[in-house]
Amino acid sequence: MGGAVYHFGQYELDTERRRLSRDGQRVHVEPQALDLLCHLVEHRDRVVPKEELLATLGHGHTVTEAALATWLRTARLAIGDSGTRQQFIRTVRGHGCHFVARATVTSADAPAPPATPTVPAVAAAGQADHEVIRFCRSVDGTRIAYATTGDGPPLVKTANWLSHLDLDRTTPMWAHWFDGLTRDRQLVRYDERGCGLSARTVPSFTLDDLVDDLDSVVDAVGLDRFPLLGVSQGGAVAVAYAARHPERVSRLVLTAAYARGQQIRAGNDAERYAAQVDLNIARAGWRSQDTSFLRFFASQFLADATPAEWDAFAAYSRQTTSPANGLRFLEEFARIDVSHIAHRVTCPTLIIHSRDDARVPVAQALELATLIPDSRLILLESRNHLFTAADPAWPTFLSHLDNFLAE
Repeated sequence: MGGAVYHFGQYELDTERRRLSRDGQRVHVEPQALDLLCHLVEHRDRVVPKEELLATLGHGHTVTEAALATWLRTARLAIGDSGTRQQFIRTVRGHGCHFVARATVTSADAPAPPATPTVPAVAAAGQADHEVIRFCRSVDGTRIAYATTGDGPPLVKTANWLSHLDLDRTTPMWAHWFDGLTRDRQLVRYDERGCGLSARTVPSFTLDDLVDDLDSVVDAVGLDRFPLLGVSQGGAVAVAYAARHPERVSRLVLTAAYARGQQIRAGNDAERYAAQVDLNIARAGWRSQDTSFLRFFASQFLADATPAEWDAFAAYSRQTTSPANGLRFLEEFARIDVSHIAHRVTCPTLIIHSRDDARVPVAQALELATLIPDSRLILLESRNHLFTAADPAWPTFLSHLDNFLAE
């Protein structure tokens, strides 16, 4: 079928240029998910069988049903849909998928929408507002990209690698986080220095640098006092910030977090050897961008994901930063240590951790709960370091977060 430009809702899909836009601003979608969306829109007069989608997206290669499910979820998120909110793409159980929204068609030769001088805003899944990416300067002059999304009381999320503000809204690894975190509140997030849309070439990645970056972002947004969420190594940054600025942090939420990096917390020769081996493997893997290493790396974050999802994680990790910076992150995070200042956190603190976290042992959550005076610990039944959308622990995490912030 020849290329055309389809208009539905606030969206415009150019199937020839392979471009999705919302109100004239481009929405970045991974190629396979965009191909799926184009095929469904072009064949909107019927239910498209799953077998047809598998054959079309495979381009002669085998595609797993898990990969198809991931691309379908990504396509839905890109246009504000979800598995339960099927206003555009409806799943017809036992048959396939059907693009059900009303669409108008214009010629593919029509001029493309004018380029905007600002960084493209990406529509929030399930929300009508735009997200605008802005920039500020940290203490050492490093450019930091940040964004605010949603309406209501603020929630600041510290940066953590991996992230990319312009891609995260439609990336299966993160999209459900922002759908959940922006519910009835304003989410403030930013890219780590050396990562995403923040400056890639930076002098250092120390804990002090990361705390300064967070301080610069909340100053740029104009926040005086706010709850703070730290995920993974972003948890150590959140602890350090709350300890240094108790007057600004009203509540602290830590998930998949740790007080001491792997090299610091190694307590005997065997643990020190294991930490060094882990870092040596990471050095070799990130320098070579070896696929088997990146899949192994992904499995530490998403233990219960499929191989196709691990490969998607690996592809995403390549987009977020350079191999050299990836290695610098891993080396710095292995040495991070906030155990000596965690006792200075004075705000109520909620610590949530997977019992069988494959990346950060549950002992680290226990240590944080011991060190932070006014803290409570909740352990969830999961193996994932980062909760996936399909993880039964995910809605439980959101429920605990919402209740804690509402107290």
